[in-house]
Amino acid sequence: QLPAGSLQLTLYQYKTCPFCSKVRAFLDYHGLPYEIVEVNPIMRKEIKFSSYRKVPILLANAGSPLQLNDSSVIISAIKTYLVSRRNSLEEIVSFYPPVKTVTEKGKEVLEYENKYWLMLDEKETKRVYPVKEVRVEEMKWRKWADDWLVHLISPNVYRTPKEALASFDYIVREGKFGTLEGLFAKYVGAVAMFFVSKRLKKRHQLRDDVREDLYEAVNEWVKAVGKNRLFMGGNQPNLADLAVYGVLRVMEGLEAFDDMMLHTNIQPWYQRMEEVIQK
Repeated sequence: QLPAGSLQLTLYQYKTCPFCSKVRAFLDYHGLPYEIVEVNPIMRKEIKFSSYRKVPILLANAGSPLQLNDSSVIISAIKTYLVSRRNSLEEIVSFYPPVKTVTEKGKEVLEYENKYWLMLDEKETKRVYPVKEVRVEEMKWRKWADDWLVHLISPNVYRTPKEALASFDYIVREGKFGTLEGLFAKYVGAVAMFFVSKRLKKRHQLRDDVREDLYEAVNEWVKAVGKNRLFMGGNQPNLADLAVYGVLRVMEGLEAFDDMMLHTNIQPWYQRMEEVIQK
């Protein structure tokens, strides 16, 4: 039972989804209590109430119930609400209208054009972003996490048949599957995703050894943070730190994660992120 007037949050997720992991990292860092509903990825009956059929979905109640879709919209809207109590959460969410667009293949999708913006007035903006460049940098790297980093995960965790099987063993263990569904998902899913990862490699123009792309991206991030800051946000993580950490965290326990820790400079920053989120 939460105090009157506080945010009541329910996150519909797949535990191993990088977009869901981003939202959890954000909520945990900001000390916001939330309930988790693990969605069955085959039947998805847990989200049958929603016309939006992807996860994460966040149900938020700050006086009236509200559904927030898209991980970056969820993070921007809730952060805006935490910083600025001038507007209701409902009003803040209305600042992120979905726009229907058509992909090159003719598929209709929903896009949120301004999803990396916090909807703050001038005074609040100066409090959060003392100089303009800080805001620009945060938005740039949040977008990078969604548009590039996240696409390196599948090709790396399903790189070989052995890695694909280990990844699906983890997904089935952590996810919500029936016994038969789990067996089917583990073996058939592993084979399918091994081949899908090859297609993704081609689509995103990755190298033959996709580890090289992962290492390069991770080192690019570490270089952007620099040697004189603990985090991109300075002494505390900003939304870009939380996004990158959330995406990379889904590989924990897998070969790709161990290789990344061994062959890149990410470990000190990653450990600092773990510590500050646990606090």
